[in-house]
Amino acid sequence: MFKYQGDHDEMTLKRVLVTGANGFIGQSLCASLAESGFMVRGTVRSLDTKCPESPAEYVATGPIEAVNNWGSFLDKVEAVVHTAATSDFHGPPSKQAIDQMNSINVGAVARLAGQAANAGVKRFIYLSSIKVNGLTTTDRPFRADDRPHPVEPYGKSKLAAEQALSEISADTGLELVILRPSLVYGPNPRGSVLQLMRFVDREIPLPLASVNNRRSLLAVQNLCDLIRVCLAHSEAPGNTFLVSDGADLSTCDLIRRIASHMGRKARLVPFPVFLLRMSASLLGRASEIQALTRSQQLDSNETRDRLDWLPPVDPDEALGIAVEDYLHLQSANSGHSH
Repeated sequence: MFKYQGDHDEMTLKRVLVTGANGFIGQSLCASLAESGFMVRGTVRSLDTKCPESPAEYVATGPIEAVNNWGSFLDKVEAVVHTAATSDFHGPPSKQAIDQMNSINVGAVARLAGQAANAGVKRFIYLSSIKVNGLTTTDRPFRADDRPHPVEPYGKSKLAAEQALSEISADTGLELVILRPSLVYGPNPRGSVLQLMRFVDREIPLPLASVNNRRSLLAVQNLCDLIRVCLAHSEAPGNTFLVSDGADLSTCDLIRRIASHMGRKARLVPFPVFLLRMSASLLGRASEIQALTRSQQLDSNETRDRLDWLPPVDPDEALGIAVEDYLHLQSANSGHSH
């Protein structure tokens, strides 16, 4: 049960349910909102899972796709921030894996939103993905009003969820805010950012010096701040917002910055990109190399203008925090292994 004290700003929805509370984004979000004075209830699959220390209240739902009744979890909740989702596939997805993904990323989301509307929840913030727009940009960055063009199952599931939520919003009056973030990085990183940190830490030569791409990135601290704004701002509902730090980098720039924060050498070796992609395809690593070599930029100017928002954390500072956290974890794990 929420411990609620004192008056609150009528514009700000203070009692918030965050799904996926022990995920990469969910952990930071629960802590950030709680520190900002929100009453946060975070859902996790199981309380056996390590929950971060924060003033948030954690509740176990079991597998999110199996939750048929959200009633007790939505008690006294004014807003929902949905961050829970399956991660991307590694390798070709099977039909069974796609069905499972859709049951989590689409079915469970729609069920939660419908019950939230019936329970009197005012606002639903949905964490989607820039992959709804597509994987690669060429002549210009993605914009919020572009026709969606997801090309793989994860992006398609996120678009399907957006469409289901839009229908529920239209039918019930539930205020819907859709956020499509670029690649998110921060403490306890995942995916390609974690992989790059490992390579740089070990000073492994990387055949990426010939890559000339541009990627939009987003510090998790800046994403959390924007979500806080969306919980209060009257202009947020009914919109889809693209979110990034606004400082796009090439993969080589990112590697050099990681190396600089680590005090390591960036060992970048020239190698023809088409040969790199061909080799990766033969080794079954095509998606990983595509992620490191393609351009994927988004235009977040409308988000900033509409919400009068600027990312509060400098991207290089945020990357330094992420690297420091990575090195701390490596040191702790090294200590345990002796």
